[in-house]
Amino acid sequence: MYQITSMEKQLLSIIKGLTAKWNKDNISRTQAYEKFFLLHPEIKWSFLAGMVSRNAGWNMCDLKGVWYSQLLGSKYKRQLFLAYEEANWRIFEDAYPQLLIYHYSTKFKRPLFHLCPYFFITDFIINEWYSFWEDGNQERLITALIINEQNIIEPIIKKRSLVFHSILFFLQDCMHFSTVLFPTCKGVLYGASVSHFRNLDERIELGKRLADLLFRKELFPLFLEFASRTEPTGSRFDYEQYRKIPRLHETPMLRMVYPIIDHHPILPEKWCIKKRLKKEWFFEPQWKENPLLTDWFDRKQKQLHTVILLKKLVLKKK
Repeated sequence: MYQITSMEKQLLSIIKGLTAKWNKDNISRTQAYEKFFLLHPEIKWSFLAGMVSRNAGWNMCDLKGVWYSQLLGSKYKRQLFLAYEEANWRIFEDAYPQLLIYHYSTKFKRPLFHLCPYFFITDFIINEWYSFWEDGNQERLITALIINEQNIIEPIIKKRSLVFHSILFFLQDCMHFSTVLFPTCKGVLYGASVSHFRNLDERIELGKRLADLLFRKELFPLFLEFASRTEPTGSRFDYEQYRKIPRLHETPMLRMVYPIIDHHPILPEKWCIKKRLKKEWFFEPQWKENPLLTDWFDRKQKQLHTVILLKKLVLKKK
């Protein structure tokens, strides 16, 4: 590591403090990502991370909502919540220091990315930040950050085998019940369904498709309006309030049902040392489905509700 100045030591302390402050729970992470994007709109990944974080909150609160409470056992729900929480905590712990180092680089008008190793940030993404500082290629950076963070959480996906290798998760994966949604204040839903979630290449491809969708010229203002007008709570009512068909409060607010989780940091793997960087990770995303999901999502919700009601009926007959 480089010899650092006393000023840079102070910056390290500030960055560590701010990261700890905003990495408390899903709500604080979402707010931190989206606040950063408003400050630095050239860092598109921060808005993508905020919108995906909203989805993580909705998925967490589904587990305490009207429908999933009837379908899943308490042990599985707890494990699934912890899987969401750990993965999103780990991404923030890695990514937010990068964002802050960039922020202070703009303040001091010189790159400070030599501070990244103090946060165990990978050489791969450090080099990408240096390249971005020189050429300002926003699309290259957002893709690089997607690649990095999905590799960062790969050990968590493997570790949480009870969740990600269960029959229930397999069925949910195959039937596309899990969907990343980008809502609008007009009640229209865009996004992509998640399938083959355990596959690293598929998660990276999904991230690229979501980034492509989020920043489409005609749609970006609608998504930004939603994020600006809608405080994240974890409840699906965040976007259901804008739907034309009235919705009930079927999922609770996150902070009403989940405590702050104390994570125990471990030294992360430097994935880029052990793993080959695939050229196709930087290819343009391929769309196989229509990202306009309003009607599709409603049908999927009805299918899910039917499965749950059938389960209740079978159990009642027994």
